[in-house]
Amino acid sequence: MENLHHIVVVGGGAGGLELVTRLGNKLAKKKKARVTLIDAVLTHVWKPLLHEVAAGSLDASSNEVNFRAHARKHHYEFQLGRMSGLDRGSKKITLDPFYDADGHEVVPEREVSYDTLVIAVGSTANDFGTPGAQEHCLFLDSLAQARKFHNLMLNAFLRTNHAAKQDQPAQLPITIIGAGATGVELAAELRLASRELPVYGMNALKSDDVSISVIEAADRILPALPGRLSAAATRELENQKVTVFTGQPVSEIKSDRVVMKDGTELASAMTIWAAGIKAPVFLTQLDGLETNRGNQLVVSQTLRTSMDRDIYAFGDCAACPQPDSERPVPPRAQAAHQQADTLFETLVNRLDGGDEVAFVYKDHGSLINFSHYTTVGNLMGNLSGRSMYIEGKVARLFYVSLYRMHQVALHGFLRTGMIWLMDKINRAMHPRLKLH
Repeated sequence: MENLHHIVVVGGGAGGLELVTRLGNKLAKKKKARVTLIDAVLTHVWKPLLHEVAAGSLDASSNEVNFRAHARKHHYEFQLGRMSGLDRGSKKITLDPFYDADGHEVVPEREVSYDTLVIAVGSTANDFGTPGAQEHCLFLDSLAQARKFHNLMLNAFLRTNHAAKQDQPAQLPITIIGAGATGVELAAELRLASRELPVYGMNALKSDDVSISVIEAADRILPALPGRLSAAATRELENQKVTVFTGQPVSEIKSDRVVMKDGTELASAMTIWAAGIKAPVFLTQLDGLETNRGNQLVVSQTLRTSMDRDIYAFGDCAACPQPDSERPVPPRAQAAHQQADTLFETLVNRLDGGDEVAFVYKDHGSLINFSHYTTVGNLMGNLSGRSMYIEGKVARLFYVSLYRMHQVALHGFLRTGMIWLMDKINRAMHPRLKLH
């Protein structure tokens, strides 16, 4: 086993987990290579679902993938740890010590050797150095942060409901900074929560007591998507009584309010930062690997890093060029999924002495889900190159299928079908919102 080519993938997000699943089934199962996944947590949840976990409309425990169990089934190895260093000369990475909840060291700092290294550590929120953001904002970069948000939200609703029962002022202003897909979808999920929670005992609290605002620095929400989609999303948010501020950069976050650049102050009991992303800072300190201003590793079109032929990177943490475009591949889940497919082919070819495969991004469109209210989006025509606007049940079907495709990549069609059936049963048996 020690003589086998060792492929190490750091990061068990959507792309990283799909990649090791295919490599394990193709190579490790047949003893053609050794495949190891490294991640700082024990379970995987599809990142585009975190806003639903935060609002309580999705129970994360039924949608988690346990890395150890999944590794055993798909023939790869899993190590729990956070990458902190790289020695390209000896081809080793360093993992930080792992501590339990009480601060006791469980596993000391250690090194892992590789023959081929793949970095897929995703991204974190970019607060652009805004004063008060780190101190007073909530973020949705991880499952732990989503669960923290959910608990704080339930307590805030409970507190406001109690105040209403005492005939005290009962207002709960919630502010979302950033009107990309996450910010817009979170606003819709929070509006659903404000209407559902009174049914479960918080009957003194009215939906109108919960004010939800979305602030966007650009001149429209969803600035990276087509204008028609942005306009439809704006109308839907307004229909759900969500206040939209555009062309309003935020200059400071305070404990109880948000200050905009023009001096306008907006009261805020809960402030969520959903504006912009960047790659983790530690990537800029990895033994001379080239990074850009957003901390992303610079890679060629084959996803190989610019400074090392044995190290690849993909997903949000990599700046991959697109042919005939000055912009790199956008940091989206569909891009990571496509890159995982391409890199799988490259790594299989690499063992056989074959060529690397160039990655060409295919934009299949964008979908924005407004909780149980509606879904809007545009689908890109592969033949005509034109986009088709869709909404309602058809758009919702396409939106749900994105997650099911991810599950098929991890579990296969049969197991995904069983998971889908269990999801339907759980939704019929349990409340619409997670209440704890």
